[in-house]
Amino acid sequence: MRCLARRHFLERGLASALLAGAGPGGGAAAATLSGIPQPGAEPDAALLAGWAQFRQGFLLPEGRVVDTGNRAVSHSEGQGWAMFCAERAADRASFDLLWNWTRRVLFRPQDHLLAWRFVPDSADPVPDRNNATDGDLFAAAALLLAGRRWQDAAYSEAGAAIARDVLRLLLRQVAGSTVLLPGMQGFEEAEHVVLNPSYYAFPVLGVLARAVPDPAWLALAADGLRLLRRARFGRWGLPPDWLQLHRADGAISLPVRWPARFSYDAVRVPLYLCWAGLAGEPAVLAAARFWGDPSHAHWPAWVDLQNDRIGPYPASAGIRSLAAMVLRQAGLRGRESPLPSSMRDDYYSSVLKLLTAASEPKKT
Repeated sequence: MRCLARRHFLERGLASALLAGAGPGGGAAAATLSGIPQPGAEPDAALLAGWAQFRQGFLLPEGRVVDTGNRAVSHSEGQGWAMFCAERAADRASFDLLWNWTRRVLFRPQDHLLAWRFVPDSADPVPDRNNATDGDLFAAAALLLAGRRWQDAAYSEAGAAIARDVLRLLLRQVAGSTVLLPGMQGFEEAEHVVLNPSYYAFPVLGVLARAVPDPAWLALAADGLRLLRRARFGRWGLPPDWLQLHRADGAISLPVRWPARFSYDAVRVPLYLCWAGLAGEPAVLAAARFWGDPSHAHWPAWVDLQNDRIGPYPASAGIRSLAAMVLRQAGLRGRESPLPSSMRDDYYSSVLKLLTAASEPKKT
């Protein structure tokens, strides 16, 4: 009973914090309670160094972030993550490059969301105008924070417009819960919806709620935490990359359209929970036990949640950096295993390092 009461307290605390910043005098309390990024925060040395390296390796002069592990395409999530990190690093020149390219190329005329992918050297470089919700969330948060840091109303207005469209277009009621669609199209079926647990970036939701107050944010945060507590599979009880939620009874299962893995998406679930000050959540502790399991021959890049088989190749430096933070937060020790000499950071590994640096409290 004591453990259950504590979980309810944490759930209410996070949900309340998401809206507390919208009221008079509530901003500082919200940021402290749930890890919500504070406007104008001074960047620390680790973030500045990581951002400089990322900018040099993956940001083109026109403002496009290149996914070096995926045919040099660009994604709205990559643009959003980079915009967020540029703002946290107080780098306005890079922020402007990123945002100008993003709004020019990924703009959707019917709303304020962003098209999810750009394919270079293609007759139609944006062939699919569907959005990716995590890209929208981070782009909106970056714009809202930028508006405060640099006193630019245009940034704030653009971020608020995206936030309003997230509320208007991407929230659904399923089996009595408020859920977040991964995109406008392709995730709703007659009997179920498909969700991505890694899109529940709780601290970033707080930035949007602070600018566009609405009780729906509270419902999304509270129901999202409840969903993540249930969405645990396999030997280690890990969250999946993709999750199926049934409309009739709220049952959860692993969808057949994607590999049933704790992998490149789902590793962000414990990151965002730790960032929100919720290191005691089951998904965090499960990830820590998995990464710290001494039976692994190497740091696993992924695990199959149906047969518990780990990937045959080691995790990237970015996953290791994230995992080390999670292990520290959980009070566990990780393995000492050097990276293969041939392994270099690609775009996504570098993003994970940056987000991990942004998530940790500034050292004084």
